[in-house]
Amino acid sequence: MQYQTTVASPISVSGRGLHTGQQVTVTFEPAPADFGVQFVRTDLPGTPTVKAIPDNVFDTSRGTSIKEGEAQVHTIEHLMAALAGMGIDNVRVLIQGPETPILDGSSRVYVEMLREAGLKTLDAPRKYGTVKKEITFSIPEKDVQLTIRPADHFKMTVDIDYGTKVLADQQAVLNNIEDFYPEVYDCRTFVFLDELQFLIQNGLVRGGDLENAIVFVDKVPEKNVLKELAQFFNKSNIKVTPDHVLNNITLRHSNEPARHKLLDLVGDLYLLGVPLRAEVIASRPGHFANTSLAKEISHNEDFFVTFE
Repeated sequence: MQYQTTVASPISVSGRGLHTGQQVTVTFEPAPADFGVQFVRTDLPGTPTVKAIPDNVFDTSRGTSIKEGEAQVHTIEHLMAALAGMGIDNVRVLIQGPETPILDGSSRVYVEMLREAGLKTLDAPRKYGTVKKEITFSIPEKDVQLTIRPADHFKMTVDIDYGTKVLADQQAVLNNIEDFYPEVYDCRTFVFLDELQFLIQNGLVRGGDLENAIVFVDKVPEKNVLKELAQFFNKSNIKVTPDHVLNNITLRHSNEPARHKLLDLVGDLYLLGVPLRAEVIASRPGHFANTSLAKEISHNEDFFVTFE
């Protein structure tokens, strides 16, 4: 029999939100069995709680955001992925602002701090999510398809294709959630240079830094573009490497973008509140599709929660 877990002791991390740019502290606190993942906005009157469940997702334009009443929490996917990958069933997440910190653009810092804090086993059997039949969410015109199907253990496969020479077909596979660390946990978010320019011009990456994202360059930019980027990020020199990425960071894996999309999917599906014993296959996933599948699963009569 496997038992539910929580964090052994409170542990905190601080950083800037990617989109809001606000400095925020997140604290993970122990929680009782069957509590799930709940965020507490300690900066708001009454310290309202926002449960991390599919029906509370209200925006996926630049990450996964949830709300309950007027309280909102933005960009929760990397934090949720860390909890799923570490096998943490229950936790109270105190947050002093509207958005989780981006940190290095992956789940690495969250995973490392949670490993440091350790886990506490609770006196309640662990629940698992399974499906009796295949459930699919698709957007045919965008070649997006996500499917969950019956299996006796967790497995996830993600395929991406951005139709460019610099980022074409990639695949990432996770054969067991216990392999999240070290296979996936440190894979960072990514963006194309033209997308980054748009986000900067519209004030949508106030907390962005060239240390927390891979920037792919699919066409040679003019010198003034790189100069403006260097000024925005307070860097002395920015250039394009032979691998068609900005020289801010080195890839941690050859298929890091596909692994990051898998990381996002792990986090978004953890909104279901239980580890999965099922196979998930995703083609061109994104937060809207991920959370749409989570909502479809949660309301489907062929999804059920079981023990061992």
